[in-house]
Amino acid sequence: MVSGVGLSGQPLFRRPDKRRGRGRERDWILWGVPLAMVAVAGLLIASTQRQADYADWYHHWITAGVGVGIALLLARLSLLRLRPLLIPIYGLTVISLVAVRMIGTTALGAQRWISIGGVHVQPSEFAKLAAILLLAAVLDRHPVERPVDLLRPVGVISLPWVLVFIQPDLGTSLVFGALLLTMLYWSGMPFEWLVLLLSPLITALLAGLFPWGLAAWIPFTLGITYRSLPWKKVALALVLAVQSAAALVTPWLWANGLQDYQRDRLVLFLDPTKDPLGGGYHLLQSTVGIGSGGLFGTGLLQGQLTKLRFIPEQHTDFIFSALGEELGLVGTILVVVGFALLMGRMLQVAGKARTDFESLVVIGVATMLMFQVVVNIFMTIGLGPVTGIPLPFMSYGRSAMVVNFIALGLCLSVARRARRALIR
Repeated sequence: MVSGVGLSGQPLFRRPDKRRGRGRERDWILWGVPLAMVAVAGLLIASTQRQADYADWYHHWITAGVGVGIALLLARLSLLRLRPLLIPIYGLTVISLVAVRMIGTTALGAQRWISIGGVHVQPSEFAKLAAILLLAAVLDRHPVERPVDLLRPVGVISLPWVLVFIQPDLGTSLVFGALLLTMLYWSGMPFEWLVLLLSPLITALLAGLFPWGLAAWIPFTLGITYRSLPWKKVALALVLAVQSAAALVTPWLWANGLQDYQRDRLVLFLDPTKDPLGGGYHLLQSTVGIGSGGLFGTGLLQGQLTKLRFIPEQHTDFIFSALGEELGLVGTILVVVGFALLMGRMLQVAGKARTDFESLVVIGVATMLMFQVVVNIFMTIGLGPVTGIPLPFMSYGRSAMVVNFIALGLCLSVARRARRALIR
């Protein structure tokens, strides 16, 4: 539609064409990357079940279809309308995590699911999304400008983190920590404070692996404390106490805070050959499967190691190994590039969001997805311990799939509002 004509006959300005606006609202990266991965993953899951007594691989596509419907609805809804519901949503997820401890279903040594109408629901997956939404609202209204301001965001994350950790679900609990640190940084918190928040974990790792490193690390943290925090003497004493406690408590936590299989996973990824038929079996078979695919792979539904089911839980946590065997190095690179494109697009959406709340939500979603991608891929290629974190949009799992598409719908909503603001 054109209105107004200049002396040269060219239009002075244009009214936005509604049909063109609809076309621009299709975000090909936010939609295309997840849907392509779902499509390929369905075939990979079918391949892992070729010799099984059951075949429910098509549920992966059915669940994705439900997720797409939810994402389409959320994409038309402004996130600002959800703000009054954030505390009730967060409260319901916390109650569901408590219910897991009382009536939850146990599998593979962990109690993580609630059976609803014969369908196993994993509340910890929904808790991640609820934590992102409430944490974004808290940081939007109460940015971290003083150390005491950290109490609110840490409190929001701590409750679901503890409830997930004691299920026990070490992998998912790590996601909450990544969400807190990334969203705090995006909200404008000084980088030095971020280092101090992360420092107890580094102290614990050094105390367990390289105790001599504490001689340099603890003075370094004290230097950051003196430069960046008020009330120098009090801050120095507090940080020194926390670092000392982390170093001293680590041996006790190692012996009593983790399950036996969790300790095995953390140790054996360094040398899985120490227990090739036990704790190291997953890692060894996964790397063999990925390596056997070569450059182009054996072809979809043609992987022999996948067919013979050498790798346990290959349709869930170790789906990347099936990808490596059947689509080879080229297939794995394409998937990694796809996730990189998705991450880049989410960063663009967060940067162009109309409000800080929306921007923080998108950054939280990007952190949740990409942290899981990195940890899962590192796990399957032997660069990290087995943590039980699924690969987004590819690992089989109803709760995870629905949550991923809900998160995608939130990002699409923010992108849509930003585009409409530009058109106006």
